[in-house]
Amino acid sequence: MDGKPATRKGPDFCSLRYGLALIMHFSNFTMITQRVSLSIAIIAMVNTTQQQGLSNASTEGPVADAFNNSSIFIKEFDTKASVYQWSPETQGIIFSSINYGIILTLIPSGYLAGIFGAKKMLGAGLLISSLLTLFTPLAADFGVILVIMVRTVQGMAQGMAWTGQFTIWAKWAPPLERSKLTTIAGSGSAFGSFIILCVGGLISQALSWPFIFYIFGSTGCVCCLLWFTVIYDDPMHHPCISVREKEHILSSLAQQPSSPGRAVPIKAMVTCLPLWAIFLGFFSHFWLCTIILTYLPTYISTLLHVNIRDSGVLSSLPFIAAASCTILGGQLADFLLSRNLLRLITVRKLFSSLGLLLPSICAVALPFVASSYVITIILLILIPGTSNLCDSGFIINTLDIAPRYASFLMGISRGFGLIAGIISSTATGFLISQDFESGWRNVFFLSAAVNMFGLVFYLTFGQAELQDWAKERTLTRL
Repeated sequence: MDGKPATRKGPDFCSLRYGLALIMHFSNFTMITQRVSLSIAIIAMVNTTQQQGLSNASTEGPVADAFNNSSIFIKEFDTKASVYQWSPETQGIIFSSINYGIILTLIPSGYLAGIFGAKKMLGAGLLISSLLTLFTPLAADFGVILVIMVRTVQGMAQGMAWTGQFTIWAKWAPPLERSKLTTIAGSGSAFGSFIILCVGGLISQALSWPFIFYIFGSTGCVCCLLWFTVIYDDPMHHPCISVREKEHILSSLAQQPSSPGRAVPIKAMVTCLPLWAIFLGFFSHFWLCTIILTYLPTYISTLLHVNIRDSGVLSSLPFIAAASCTILGGQLADFLLSRNLLRLITVRKLFSSLGLLLPSICAVALPFVASSYVITIILLILIPGTSNLCDSGFIINTLDIAPRYASFLMGISRGFGLIAGIISSTATGFLISQDFESGWRNVFFLSAAVNMFGLVFYLTFGQAELQDWAKERTLTRL
């Protein structure tokens, strides 16, 4: 894959493949808003007169205590919507349940998407997630156990939808446009996080909290209509694609196999160091990103003494930086490739280095600038922003080394990331519970160390060449 890809010029931003990227952007937007909706709504859902500060509660808690309190809720008749007496431990179980659901389906859904078609897998996942979002307020009335079940199944549906994207890009994205197309699509998650943090509280205040689920669940259903109408698994079967664009895509992907029906070479994958470099890159990347996503409101409100309203606005700013860096990084990566300024592996390692090294520097600097409000906010914005430069690095590296199994491998990669997020969230809660200030310093230092380990491993073993076990071989015997 380090050889020159096809350089024939095809239609650009008015082409069907960029329309696909925008629809996938919208899909990622809706999925992240559906995932974060409960985090916003739960502030109004719980009995705030008895439980203080639940908006920043940790997502971790003892399972036994959570389920002992799972059937207890209080319904207030003097408010617009139900209010429940869910303990912080119960809330922690609810929040984490969606992650376990995602882990359950990441690997099998990636494999099945390669067999049955990513359009059906992704569309079904998005539709199920949207319907369950609409059902969440009713589930809350029936009890916390049903809410946990709904969130777990919703996580499984979103796991299906996320991994299916990479099977589609393996057939739609020319090598010189992979970074642009995947980052346009992926930036929907960051943009969706920004929007839900900004407007979720306003919706709850103006209309009551169930409308958060109704609005973003309905948005997902609309996105499903677009998805099943416009999207096809490959350009060969799309009825509206131009001949010029179809020829451009197929000629640029001529060296890539198209048959997904072979058995997955598990043994070869397990012993493939370039693949492990990608897995550890995901682990390192998600370690710090999960800490920022989970504890950013707590860090801002506690360290900077900011009220809840301003904390919400400030917490949303890093996601705009993340979306911007994702798109700009993809444009720059493909520019370097299209002008033959750098080899493919050099581009992947460059953006991986920037996406792991820069946020580590910002994280290590945070404890030393805690007294400066402005510098602290700038660093907190830069951490997720610069982290997303990895989207043009190891994040899409599976499309280079094994496009046949891209969806399956992305599921495994995402699993490594989710495991890192669970461990880092637990470790952060433990460290800051010992001593707040020194605990945060240790959290940031540990995160930087994890990032550096992942970066060194990727720089040492990362590759961009199509692996032997991922090549299609012609059968010579029965």
